[in-house]
Amino acid sequence: MKRFVLRTGVRWKISFAIAAVSALIAMALSVVVHNAARLSMLDNARSTQLDRVLDAQRWYESSKGGEPSRGTKINDPKLPRELQRLMKQHRRGSYVHDGPGSAPQIWAAVPLANGEVLSRRSEFPERSALILKDLDRALIIGSVSVVLGGSALGVLIGGQLSRRLRKAAAAAATVAEGNTEVRVRDSIGGVVRDETDELARAIDALTDALNARIEAERRVTADIAHELRTPVTGLLTAAELLPPGRPTELVRDRAQAMRTLVEDVLEVARLDSASERAELQEISLGEFVSRRVRALNPDVPVEVLHSAWVNTDPRRLERILLNLLTNAAKYGRAPIEVTVEGRVVRVRDHGPGFPEALLREGPSRFRTGASDRAGTGHGLGLTIASGQARVLGARLTFRNAAPEGDEAGGPGAGGAIAVLWLPEHAPTNTGSFPMLGVAE
Repeated sequence: MKRFVLRTGVRWKISFAIAAVSALIAMALSVVVHNAARLSMLDNARSTQLDRVLDAQRWYESSKGGEPSRGTKINDPKLPRELQRLMKQHRRGSYVHDGPGSAPQIWAAVPLANGEVLSRRSEFPERSALILKDLDRALIIGSVSVVLGGSALGVLIGGQLSRRLRKAAAAAATVAEGNTEVRVRDSIGGVVRDETDELARAIDALTDALNARIEAERRVTADIAHELRTPVTGLLTAAELLPPGRPTELVRDRAQAMRTLVEDVLEVARLDSASERAELQEISLGEFVSRRVRALNPDVPVEVLHSAWVNTDPRRLERILLNLLTNAAKYGRAPIEVTVEGRVVRVRDHGPGFPEALLREGPSRFRTGASDRAGTGHGLGLTIASGQARVLGARLTFRNAAPEGDEAGGPGAGGAIAVLWLPEHAPTNTGSFPMLGVAE
């Protein structure tokens, strides 16, 4: 089962975290302040009530058994049990009876010399209740303001961090596309130094290390190929001097194969160096492909749905077509079909299809994929085709055709399809190419 994943940005995560913490702190402080204010008001009310009872006691005792003052009672049957317990101990006291759905009642009682109990009861002062409501309202407004302010601060801080991370990701993607001159640290900019800068420096260091390793491998490959070119040429020349016969044909065939391999390795090294530039000409794509395919393999039909004029390098385009047709003839099965539609060229065979590794990772030198499709070869044909497409600013994609009744093609589905997307605009003299958002 596919697990549900909630995707959101760093900005909103930080904003939500700050808002949640602000809400919890504001709620806790509001409860503490409310309870402290309420307890303080109740304590003041109890103290005031007790003072009034003591004044009433002095008046009652001075009047020698007269009527108690207004608001006080003698031996009130509703006296709370807590105060009754204190009266039995001949102690004065006060009590707050907080009943549900009603205002708190403030009680105060004192024992008299004759054994009777003088008490007074009144409700919580309305003024104090209004003050407490105003305090609660102020606490709510303050809490909401704190949460909104915290959210705004979180958006501001998270937005800054998110922008830096997005710039770093965009710069890293540019490096992955082959522009190794881009520095991630310079791209994110900013005055504040944080973990984003450490990440950028680590990516830049990794890029430098990979570039150095790739350049070293490219130089070694190019040097080996250059060193092999002279002896291989001499070997091929010597093979031409051998007397006719089957052994001579085998030697010449192997020497020619070795020479082709050396030339292919040199071409890959040149493409890897990113120093190749296209020599542009304006051509009619449908006519050019039909003519070149007819010259390369007369048995392959070309269907031109509609042609377009493109500004490209004919020599490199012919090289791409040659490698795609050679790959289809060598590892696929007939019929091989070529289709031209505008700026798009498709080459399809009806063999076992491209191996899964090639579909997932793209062409790789000296790796020919599954044994059913690449029992021989060095894996350089499609690698060179992809490299030449990059020089043209084009895009070369690979997929497998789905058999009848199937939705998607996998390895061995119903033939291999290579699609060349030529750009609307030609590459510039500096070697920068337009990005193509089209996908097959």
